[in-house]
Amino acid sequence: MIPHDLCTEIPVLGKANIASPIKRCIIPGKGEKCFISDTSRIIVDVQSEYVQDAIDGGQTLLSFEQAGPREKIYFDPSKLKCAIVTCGGLCPGLNDIIRAIVLELYHIYNVKTIYGIRHGLQGFVPEYEHDVMDLTPASVSGIQDMGGTILGSSRGSQDIGLVVDCLERMSVGILFMVGGDGTLMASKKIADEIEKRGLKISVVGIPKTIDNDIFLVSRSFGFDSAVDVATLAIKGAHNESEAYPNGIGLIKLMGRHSGFLAATAALAQQDGNFVLIPEVDIDLYGRTGFLQALENRIKTRKHAVVIVAEGAGQNFFEDTEQKYDASGNIVLQDIGVFLKDKITQWFTDRNIPISLKYIDPAYIIRSLSANANDSVFCGLLGRDAVHAGMAGKTKLLISFWNNHYVHVPMEASAGRQKRLDPNGRLWQSVLEATGQDAYFK
Repeated sequence: MIPHDLCTEIPVLGKANIASPIKRCIIPGKGEKCFISDTSRIIVDVQSEYVQDAIDGGQTLLSFEQAGPREKIYFDPSKLKCAIVTCGGLCPGLNDIIRAIVLELYHIYNVKTIYGIRHGLQGFVPEYEHDVMDLTPASVSGIQDMGGTILGSSRGSQDIGLVVDCLERMSVGILFMVGGDGTLMASKKIADEIEKRGLKISVVGIPKTIDNDIFLVSRSFGFDSAVDVATLAIKGAHNESEAYPNGIGLIKLMGRHSGFLAATAALAQQDGNFVLIPEVDIDLYGRTGFLQALENRIKTRKHAVVIVAEGAGQNFFEDTEQKYDASGNIVLQDIGVFLKDKITQWFTDRNIPISLKYIDPAYIIRSLSANANDSVFCGLLGRDAVHAGMAGKTKLLISFWNNHYVHVPMEASAGRQKRLDPNGRLWQSVLEATGQDAYFK
C-alpha cells in the first residue's frame, strides 16, 4: 500500500548552472530537445479512483520526478571524481551496471577519474587494505559477459564516519551505490553524514535484489535473469518427478520476504503443482495441511513439483532462537531441507514409497551474467544514475515505475519492503495455473 502523503521531492546539492556536454537531440520535424525538465513527473498511483478522488478534492497528485539528462548540470566534468561500490549478495547484472556508469561518465560527460571501491563498504575502511580500481572503458570492456562483480562485494555494516572520511580524502563528488535494502539504508546514512558535514557529495543508489522486493521499485535488475534460470530448475524437477513412480521434485528459490520469484517462475514454466511463499501461511498437518494435499496429488497424478520461496514457512520455526547475519538480517531457517525431511517422514509413516529430488539453484542464479533483457535494463538504470548525479541530485535511487525511469528519495524507500499481494492478479494466476487449491480440499 502506497501512503499518499509520501514525500517525493529530491534533494539537490545546489543550483545547476553548467551547460550539459550532451548534445541536443533534435527529433526530425519536432525540434524537441532530449533533456528532461525537473517539472516532468510520473504519477505514483495510476488507479482511476485515486486520480479522480484527488482531482475532486483539489489535491496535487503524488508523483515522482522523471529520470534522464538535464540541460544544466551541477558538477564540472573536468574536475569531477566519481566512485562506484557494489554491496551485498551477488546478482546478475552488477557488471552491466558498472559498465554503463563508467561509459556514460567517460564518453558522454567527459569524466576521466572513476574509482571502483573494492569489496563493498569495506573498501572505504583503511584497516581492510583493499585496493581501489581505476575504472576506464578499457577496464570494463566485456565485463557484461561475466557473472558476479569485478569490484567484489561484502556484507555487514561499517563505520559511516570512516566511509565519509574516505570520500573526503579521495575528493569524490558522486558516489554510486549498488545494492539491496541494506545498502540503500547505508546509502541514506552516508548521505545524512555528508549533509551534516556540509560536503558537496552526491549519493545515488541503484537498487539490486533478485527477490524484487524493494519498496517503490516495480522491477529490479537481475530478476528477469533469475526467472530464466529458475524455470530451468523447475523443468528439471518436473522431468525427474515424472520419470519415477511417486516422484516429487522440490525446488527452493530465493525470496526472503516476498514470493515474486517463486510465483513468476511458476507461471513461466507452469510445471509446478504447489507454490509456497512468505506472504501466505500454510498448515503442515491436518486434513487441509500441505502434506495431506501433497499426498492427495501423488495418489491422483503419481508425481508432483513443489516450489518454495526461502522465506516461506518460517512460522514452523517459532521456537528456534533467531540469529542475525553480518548485515543485521535475520538468518532464515532452511525451509527446503525442513520440507524435504517432513515430506520423507510423512510418506514413510504411510508406507508410500516416493522418489524425492531436492534442488537449490540459489548460488547458480546469483552468480551468472545477466540475460539480454536485464542487460538492456541495467544500461538504462546506470545511465540515468549518472544523469541524476551530474545534475547534483542526491539521496535518491533510480527506480522503474509505471513504465518510466524515475527518481525516488531514499527516505521513501529504505527500510520498507514490497510484498506480493495474496489477493492480487499474480498470486491468483499462480493458483489457477497450479490448481493447488484443489488438493487442499
